[in-house]
Amino acid sequence: MKRIYIVRHGQTYINRYNKMQGWCDTPLTTPGIEGAEEAGKALSEVPFDIALSSDLKRASDTCEIIMKYNANKDELQHIASPFFREQFYGYFEGMDSEMAWRMIGGSHGYGTRQEMFAHESIDTIKDWIKEADPYHQAENAEEYWVRLDDGFKLISQLDGAENILLVTHGFTIRSLWYRYGDHIPLVPGPKNASITIMTMSEKGEIKIPKWNLMHL
Repeated sequence: MKRIYIVRHGQTYINRYNKMQGWCDTPLTTPGIEGAEEAGKALSEVPFDIALSSDLKRASDTCEIIMKYNANKDELQHIASPFFREQFYGYFEGMDSEMAWRMIGGSHGYGTRQEMFAHESIDTIKDWIKEADPYHQAENAEEYWVRLDDGFKLISQLDGAENILLVTHGFTIRSLWYRYGDHIPLVPGPKNASITIMTMSEKGEIKIPKWNLMHL
């Protein structure tokens, strides 16, 4: 049985300004660094066998901070991979979040993301993002899951790795909640530096028993 400790990266400047942040990247704020340190302390006694993260700097930096506090810090290897990147929002990257979500959901009768997340599937929302993007370059559900599934195939092939750190992103964690959780509410979403625990059996069965934790 593998236990995957999924952490959302610490707060960034774009998070603070409430803008869309998918593949675009901004640095961690001072509270973001402090949040990563708190996550590191909360996970310090979990003997990680490997540390994985998105290759975006905000996630990679958060991972490195968490690793500094870990019981296995001297042996830990960090692999940063595009498999674990955030959803790509295309045209909406860097836009004010509320404005972007109104553009994405408005033609379907939704004025806010909260309403959308409460009533629609995450995959429907992904498809609507691509549909609303004038360039149609944002990821839809199929494109997104091909990428994420490659990441989880990588995890399943990590022989001998039982405790795995994975630092990724808010909409990605919501996506995992939706696919593998037992009716986990998508509103509110994961907090910056929060911890979600996922288990993966030898047969590949995935479950999420705990989510949005700030302490173990």
